[in-house]
Amino acid sequence: MRLAVVSDIHSNLHALKAVKTSIEAEGADMVVCSGDIVGYGAFPNECCRIVKDFARPAVLGNHDIAAITRVTDFMNPFAAQAAIWTANHLSSESRGYIQSLPGGAKFAVGRLKAAAFHGSPASVDEYVYEQDVGEDLFDQLEETALILGHTHVPFAKRVGDRMVVNPGAVGQPRDGDPRASYAVLDTSHMSCAVRRVEYDIEGAAGAILSAGLPPILAHRLFEGT
Repeated sequence: MRLAVVSDIHSNLHALKAVKTSIEAEGADMVVCSGDIVGYGAFPNECCRIVKDFARPAVLGNHDIAAITRVTDFMNPFAAQAAIWTANHLSSESRGYIQSLPGGAKFAVGRLKAAAFHGSPASVDEYVYEQDVGEDLFDQLEETALILGHTHVPFAKRVGDRMVVNPGAVGQPRDGDPRASYAVLDTSHMSCAVRRVEYDIEGAAGAILSAGLPPILAHRLFEGT
């Protein structure tokens, strides 16, 4: 079976639509989202609606939490401003959806047991890069595949007979490649491929500027940083 993994959409509707089309062409059997559906971008409600229908399970990210709690102490000023903007623009339907999301999810894809979190199994705010991956990530976990997000940098790394996957960011890549990123995990062979998708960056950036969000959030889309 083939599991498509998305993360860090960040209210980027242009990127999400392009990724959804790509995943549908892949013929994935299941889609999972490892958090941060909202924040930064100009289309939080539209992205919530798509993810709600498209990805199950989905888990909470730190920006999702900030949008429903308005607690932004841990954020830089641009992220904090975007979180409050998002909180002010969330529909009751979107707010209810985000509030319904768990901090982590455990599920099966065929015979594969997987778990998804945003930052790490220990904390929604923890950054786990490829070089940080070790056996300790699987403490307290029986699952074979661990899906994370938060860093906006994609990787797939084996740990013995297990695997850690970060699909990178749909809506705000930070690995120097501005194309939207997601991953496809082949559960039969325990292999993973990162996919990059072109999308209308000018449209997404223009919407951010028109919404009155910090201009840096628009400009960085062109650089993938």
